[in-house]
Amino acid sequence: METQQHWENVYQTKSSTEVSWYQPTPEKSLEMIAYTGVPHDGVIIDVGGGASTLADSLLAQGYTEITVLDISAEALVTAKERLGAKADRVQWLVADITTVALPPHSIDVWHDRAVFHFLTNPDDRQRYIEMVNHALKPEGHIIVATFAPDGPTKCSGLDVMRYAPEELHSTFGDNFTLMHSEQERHHTPFGTEQSFIYCYCIKKH
Repeated sequence: METQQHWENVYQTKSSTEVSWYQPTPEKSLEMIAYTGVPHDGVIIDVGGGASTLADSLLAQGYTEITVLDISAEALVTAKERLGAKADRVQWLVADITTVALPPHSIDVWHDRAVFHFLTNPDDRQRYIEMVNHALKPEGHIIVATFAPDGPTKCSGLDVMRYAPEELHSTFGDNFTLMHSEQERHHTPFGTEQSFIYCYCIKKH
């Protein structure tokens, strides 16, 4: 509840375009999702999607099976209001990814640009990885972005983890094959830069 209250407070006190992670268009995420080759009716989950515009862009590109999961109800309200009538075409899920129950082997693409680097507790990281293994289909795709080794050590007042691509891949374990990684210099709304790495892996089974 403490974590949830933190994020509710963030979205109650700041506009969705004022938070450091805001992107008008999440270009790198869209490129990597397209790179997976998943058809437009493939099941995509945006973990920690909050008020991100990724769902808007995916709908505009013709994807039809989109779930946005976030621990903050306030963040999802913001996204729904922005989408208007189109919000009915997205499944919205208020949940903590380390404790949520997702159907087994139900997801084609798992996308996370907002959560994993906040998991500083090893037990939370293990529960997250167990959920990926549980919910992602065999040969499913996972795209995770975290702060890079030269990225921030804190975000939104919280400590974060930083990863090189090989470190992030190693954390997820042998059931994942690293297909591609990229670095991104993210420009925040207040004029600073943050260094991210994106890793795209395929789950073996």
